[in-house]
Amino acid sequence: MARLVYLGTPELAVPPLDALVAAGHEVALVVTRPDRRRGRGSATAPSPVKGAAERLGLPVVHRLDEVLGHPAGPFSLGVVVAYGRLIPAALLEAVPMVNLHFSLLPRWRGAAPVERAILAGDRVTGVCLMGVEAGLDTGPVHGRVAVEIGEHEHLAALRDRLVVAGTELLLAQLAAGLGMPEPQQGTPSTAEKIAPAELDLRWERPAEELERVVRLDAAFTTWRGRRLRVIDARAVPASGDPRPAPGSLVGDEVATGDGRLRLLRVQPAGATPMTAEAWLRGAHVEAGDRLTRTEPEPEHEERG
Repeated sequence: MARLVYLGTPELAVPPLDALVAAGHEVALVVTRPDRRRGRGSATAPSPVKGAAERLGLPVVHRLDEVLGHPAGPFSLGVVVAYGRLIPAALLEAVPMVNLHFSLLPRWRGAAPVERAILAGDRVTGVCLMGVEAGLDTGPVHGRVAVEIGEHEHLAALRDRLVVAGTELLLAQLAAGLGMPEPQQGTPSTAEKIAPAELDLRWERPAEELERVVRLDAAFTTWRGRRLRVIDARAVPASGDPRPAPGSLVGDEVATGDGRLRLLRVQPAGATPMTAEAWLRGAHVEAGDRLTRTEPEPEHEERG
């Protein structure tokens, strides 16, 4: 079997590493980000992949320039799963690499493919095993598997299913010997990292768009000057006339630019998650009360 170097960082990169070892592949070295400070003290914490590597008894390094010349080498193949950094051309010339990418390339190249698929309202996404090039997710594809996105599926659940599908794809492709990859075909789209402002609910937008933001598991708004996390919600048609201003609370529903967003679970600042019904009982909503954006929308942003 191939002598592998594994590059990854977050929790979603742990199952493929475990599966490679369990399948008998020789993972000779793991590359991950350096330990980071945890909380306000001086203690640091390893990345999830480093924790898994130490559990498996695998050597770990934190810099890409430590791969070439490492005593565990030479390596016949590198496997990259959510490593978070571009691989320099000099290293790729010495060690061919494949990347488990969570989209159907060339759609959603970049840092946040699963998030962007949800925000765009995609009905299908998937996983590709791609040859790594110096460009951003531009390499040829060895194999791919499509995964349907549930109508109300949240990021965490979809990502878990993609990791399972991707791990199976990785093992199957390695068992088959990879073979010749096919170049990507179609119009590329870029999956930029999600900015905090994108999670700040803009109530003038359509309800369906707002539900997609909530499905990213980090949406928030402001209630009487304090942040309110919106954990789960559903877009529903507007009812009644005249329509209240966006952000207005009508029972457990919030008026939007097009329809309403029914709140299901929320988390007020300093409190634990709760049902919207429980929050509303203690919120004492008065006529004219509205949920608002935490920060004003910059003038240069497009308004929908």
